[in-house]
Amino acid sequence: MGDRFSIEALLPEDYLDHQLRSDVRAGLTGRPKSVQPKWFYDAAGSRLFERITRLPEYYPTRAEREILTARSGEIAAATGAASLIELGSGSSEKTRILLEALEPDVYIPVDVSRTALEDAAAGLVRAHPDLTVHAVVGDFQHELKLPRSPGPRLLAFLGGTIGNLTPGRRERFLAGLPGLLEPGDSLLVGTDLVKDERTLVAAYDDAQGVTAAFNKNMLRVLNRRLGADFDPERFSHVARWDARREWIEMRLRSDGAQSVRIASLDLEVRFDDGEDLLTETSTKFRREGVAAELERAGFALRRWWTDEAGRFAVSLAELS
Repeated sequence: MGDRFSIEALLPEDYLDHQLRSDVRAGLTGRPKSVQPKWFYDAAGSRLFERITRLPEYYPTRAEREILTARSGEIAAATGAASLIELGSGSSEKTRILLEALEPDVYIPVDVSRTALEDAAAGLVRAHPDLTVHAVVGDFQHELKLPRSPGPRLLAFLGGTIGNLTPGRRERFLAGLPGLLEPGDSLLVGTDLVKDERTLVAAYDDAQGVTAAFNKNMLRVLNRRLGADFDPERFSHVARWDARREWIEMRLRSDGAQSVRIASLDLEVRFDDGEDLLTETSTKFRREGVAAELERAGFALRRWWTDEAGRFAVSLAELS
């Protein structure tokens, strides 16, 4: 890839192992017991999630792609972005739609996985001969620094991932974004919207059981990486809508009383019969709420687009 690709590692090599141990100890000794959803994604978990995105019940990926395909030209015209920054870029799949419309000079993908960044960059550099890719191995929930790049800049946070942050974490995350940008730069955010309970629950509890397998795979991740002895078959997948908080919860419910040993943490965790392990919350949004959260962080909402069915939204905001 030559001088058109560079990669900067902001995280030490043992960062993910340290974070996993810290998160799991805090989560399994808390009330309710919980594990953060970022630990779904080992190789098997990533493959299962790809299957989820193709399920008839799971609309967010298709809906966001529909919006980006229809509105990428407007995004390019509104921002005039010379640099595209993407947080949690992964395979940079949907970003290709933006790159075609924006034709930026620089693309800055940020992800915790160096392998994912390198794999995605190889294809992008081939497809866009004039594009320079400055990849960053970093965690958007922690201190983040970006390489210098030409303005104006567009920072993208897609996939509805912002909904996986609890309100306090989301507020801190958004408050930190202006430090990465300059006045006049833009923020593009994908958010799943509040809708009927049946549609929402089905998206997280599909008829084929793929989401259940994805949820239980987290226990296999903990077994492999932390020497735990979870039996995934002794937990049931649960998806429920919390109407007060307007979020979906995914849980693993203990089938019977049991104890689990986490060898590398020297920790034994007791589950009562029917006790839940919270593995994900996914907030669903309304336009007025998105606008208010962005405003508190220093952004002004400029555009709001939804898919034809009104299930998902992409917001374009400008840093004041």
